[in-house]
Amino acid sequence: MSALTADRRTRTLVLLGCSLLVVAAVLVAGALAGEAAQTTALSQRNQPPSAAHWFGTDWLGRDVLARTLSGLRLSLLVGTCAAAISALVALVLACLATVGGRRADAAVGWLVDLFLALPHLVLLILLAFALGGGTGSVILAVALTHWPTLTRVLRGRARGVVGSNYALVATQLGRSRWWVARRHVAGHLTGQFLVGLVLLFPHAILHEAALSFLGMGVDPAQPSIGVLLSESMRFLSAGAWWLALLPGACLLLVVKAVDGVGEHLRALLDPRSHHL
Repeated sequence: MSALTADRRTRTLVLLGCSLLVVAAVLVAGALAGEAAQTTALSQRNQPPSAAHWFGTDWLGRDVLARTLSGLRLSLLVGTCAAAISALVALVLACLATVGGRRADAAVGWLVDLFLALPHLVLLILLAFALGGGTGSVILAVALTHWPTLTRVLRGRARGVVGSNYALVATQLGRSRWWVARRHVAGHLTGQFLVGLVLLFPHAILHEAALSFLGMGVDPAQPSIGVLLSESMRFLSAGAWWLALLPGACLLLVVKAVDGVGEHLRALLDPRSHHL
């Protein structure tokens, strides 16, 4: 059984490494393709995929592959910032609910239920519109709408630890709630926090693309995936299928790779949550 467990752990580590390699390759390739993504060639407008341009060219003759890689890199950076802010908000609220007493716990629970009851995409669009659009607005809008689920998970985990025997003994010995939270709760939340942070990335990436597609995302001059898909709508009826299909497929592959990082990381930190 130990050999089988070791084999499964090795397989999980290999899959995690492959997912991380894909994400790192996209980041590096996107950085290298930044200049090519902005280079125009009007004599090669709307060319289909070929040996010279694997993903074809757009309405200004720009290489779609270079723009796709640059857009994926931008989506990953925006997703990283948004997910990090959202995860920190969730952690702060979970800690506040843990050490603040019943009233603070009830207030956090009410706030989580309120945000979960609101239509997610509608709230995201309203926040992006209210903040004025742009990359910074997208990051804040995504960050302020993705924390409730992780907060609920961390809050439930923290309440379980606080109700455990060793936490109750520490409280009876005169230890404060902050001491219990720092010495007992924090260690149990670390794994959940890291996994939740990674699993927020796919949602942040997809919602950034959705906002950019609707015209309320990043600057239209930047080659984000949402901007590419929005521009492609004008040329699909003319048969330029590659302008939407290939960038969209790459976005799904990268989202799946990022999601794989979170799933394999959760399998390593909490093997009982997965049937490896």
